[in-house]
Amino acid sequence: MFLIISKYHLMKKLKSLIKPSIILLGLFLLIVQSCNNTVETRFGLVVDTLELADQALQSYIDEGKLPGISALILKDGEVAHQFVSGYAHIDEDRLLDEHSIYRIYSMSKPITAAALMMLYDEGKFQLDDQVSKYIPMFEKTTVWVDGKEVEQVQPFTIRNLLTHTAGFCYGWEKSYVDSLYSSAQSGGIWANATLEDMMKFAASIPLKHQPGTKYEYSISIDVAGYLVEVLSGMPFDKFLQKRLFGLLGMDDSGFEVPETDHNRLAMIYTMDQSSGKLMAVPGMTNDVKGDVSLFSGGGGMVSTIGDYGRFGQMLLNGGELDGVRVLQESTVHMITSDQMPAGPVFQEGLGYGLGGYVDEEKGLYGWSGMASTDFLLDMNNNMIVLSFTQYVPFMGVPYADEFKKIVESAIVKE
Repeated sequence: MFLIISKYHLMKKLKSLIKPSIILLGLFLLIVQSCNNTVETRFGLVVDTLELADQALQSYIDEGKLPGISALILKDGEVAHQFVSGYAHIDEDRLLDEHSIYRIYSMSKPITAAALMMLYDEGKFQLDDQVSKYIPMFEKTTVWVDGKEVEQVQPFTIRNLLTHTAGFCYGWEKSYVDSLYSSAQSGGIWANATLEDMMKFAASIPLKHQPGTKYEYSISIDVAGYLVEVLSGMPFDKFLQKRLFGLLGMDDSGFEVPETDHNRLAMIYTMDQSSGKLMAVPGMTNDVKGDVSLFSGGGGMVSTIGDYGRFGQMLLNGGELDGVRVLQESTVHMITSDQMPAGPVFQEGLGYGLGGYVDEEKGLYGWSGMASTDFLLDMNNNMIVLSFTQYVPFMGVPYADEFKKIVESAIVKE
């Protein structure tokens, strides 16, 4: 039996989350409804609170902070709420809609982890197998320690790859190994590369850390994508299309956007500090048009909010969607539970599963993308929350966190 929620306490809770103008609107709505002392719910979510969430999102668009936002809540296997507003491309006067295509960047990682674990289900490997068993070029990869190259104390494993504890990096920090990565990127070495080319480069330079000793966000999920190629005998993009996207009906997901769908691709924006207005970043958007050769499992994919919702629903269902099973239920449990090796720490209060963070107490699994897309799997409430926009720097506008907090407050507790 659902408890009747005190509207006063609900507003008090929301007041810390949302803007004053939205609070006034919500207060008005709640006062009107208080006449009959009932709260309207849909799929166990308070409808008024969802409307407040929409108002919060709309305010970011109205204030010129974001070009457009699409949000989707799936609960109990159904669409519980959807919001879409603003522009996919401001200069083209092209509006965002539920079929818009986004660069999801690092939200590719949970997909790559799932793809690799499909091969785990087939008995192709064990999580603690050494990667060099399958990709021999990493057998002689060294580690940079105190200004010199040394051998790996414990060769990195597949578990290390999927938890960012293999010793790789991204080239974002000030260290010798980071400088090797950043030089390769700025020098265009990877511009027309393949996954195999990327692996040859990564194997030829030292690791930043001894495997299994530290969490550092890195190219390790790209290595996992290449491992899919090695174990399956198929190019990574073809494997995803045949074994995952095609089976789940994720028709607009992949590594490139065909010309016929360029008018659905959302432009990435940033804030022009001189004018205080949004400015397009076409270089980040357009490199998924045409032929793509580097199938980056760590950050190269595109998708729609509906497609990603189907992927999330498959995980929430324990590996099955619409009668098609792609993962064993026990394997999904592995993906969405803490898999960090002993020693390294991801973040205080959170663990790291395979390809995404986990909060085992709250039953959460999720990840985000560099252009401010966000994915949350709430297993305790049988719910998926997706928030998509195209804005850099990453979450420079904290719309997704605000949306998730308001949605959490909308859940009616039994």
